Parts: sequence; structure tokens; C-alpha cells
Amino acid sequence: MDNEDVKHSQEPLKPHKPVETNYSKHQDDPGPSRQAVDEYDKNGAAPVLKWIIPILVVALLIYWLFFKG
Repeated sequence: MDNEDVKHSQEPLKPHKPVETNYSKHQDDPGPSRQAVDEYDKNGAAPVLKWIIPILVVALLIYWLFFKG
């Protein structure tokens, strides 16, 4: 990690940048756009994972209890 770019380093205690309203003023280091912040996620993975993860946990628990014993 000798070639670490200082401009793109992450600092966990630094607050997030506010939504950008004047891009020309902050062109060298802009914040996120309003469209990026308010984008609706209609094809997200959350609804699918909400069903798959519990089913996998129960299936693995049944396998562990009955077939590994």
C-alpha cells in the first residue's frame, strides 16, 4: 500500500459530504448528486434475500442436527 492516493483515502470518523447543490463551486471535490441519493431501488436484492437467508439457515440447521449427528 505504498501507492495510496491521499484524495481517495477513507476516514471512518469523517462526516459524509452533503448533497451537492453547486457543482461549479465544488468541482474539484464534489459531494453526491441529488439523483444518486434519492434513487429508488426497484430491483434490489433485499426482498429476495429476506426469503432466501431464513430458508438456508433452517435447511442447514436441519442438516446439521439430523445428518451430522
